Amino acid sequence: MSRQPVQAGYAPGMPAQPTQRDEVDRLVEAWQRERPDLDASPLAVLSRVTRLARHLDRARRDAFTEHDLETWEFDVLAALRRAGAPYELSPGQLLTQTLVASGTMTNRIDRLAGRGLVLRRPDPEDRRGVLVTLTDEGRTRVDEALSDLLSHEEAILAGLSATDRDRLADLLRTVTAPFDLP
Repeated sequence: MSRQPVQAGYAPGMPAQPTQRDEVDRLVEAWQRERPDLDASPLAVLSRVTRLARHLDRARRDAFTEHDLETWEFDVLAALRRAGAPYELSPGQLLTQTLVASGTMTNRIDRLAGRGLVLRRPDPEDRRGVLVTLTDEGRTRVDEALSDLLSHEEAILAGLSATDRDRLADLLRTVTAPFDLP
């Protein structure tokens, strides 16, 4: 059952007349014209999310490249940094936080250790276990990259008030929460 086509650029809770038009408005209008039997309104939201994700990926790459980091390197280093002093986690904990396979994590830890950004040490609580520890260089690199990343992201959100940011974060949380692991 299809819904009645909606005005391009319209989403519930938004003004009926958008303040500015973008490429997604034109895309939705074209689909509504060509396939009036379908409700193209999800495109008004999710195509914008996809386009925003591309801009965010570019901002991340730029911020991390300035600090000689790949995105995956930042992800691992950031997980260790967020753990707090002494900035160490087991490989299993890193797997949980970065959502990669065990073999992938082993390779990543090897590469980061080779660059002097992390150290491996025996887990004093488990003779068979290993802990991955952030080095001073790794901590400096991730802290500086995070500062640059937040500057890039702040620029992307500059057109939104604090209230609008909070509202957008709440709406996106509602959409993404079902995908998060329990």
